[in-house]
Amino acid sequence: MNILVVLVPVALFLGLAGLAAFMWSLRAGQFDDAEGAGQRIISDDDVRR
Repeated sequence: MNILVVLVPVALFLGLAGLAAFMWSLRAGQFDDAEGAGQRIISDDDVRR
């Protein structure tokens, strides 16, 4: 039962750290163009010489 005194705060800290990282990535614009990369992969813009 004493291990819960350690595990609960560690789990809360890790959850909050993950949430903070997700919020930072939203503000940094990581998810602005979700389909652009997929469209660039299949587009045929290569010029052959």
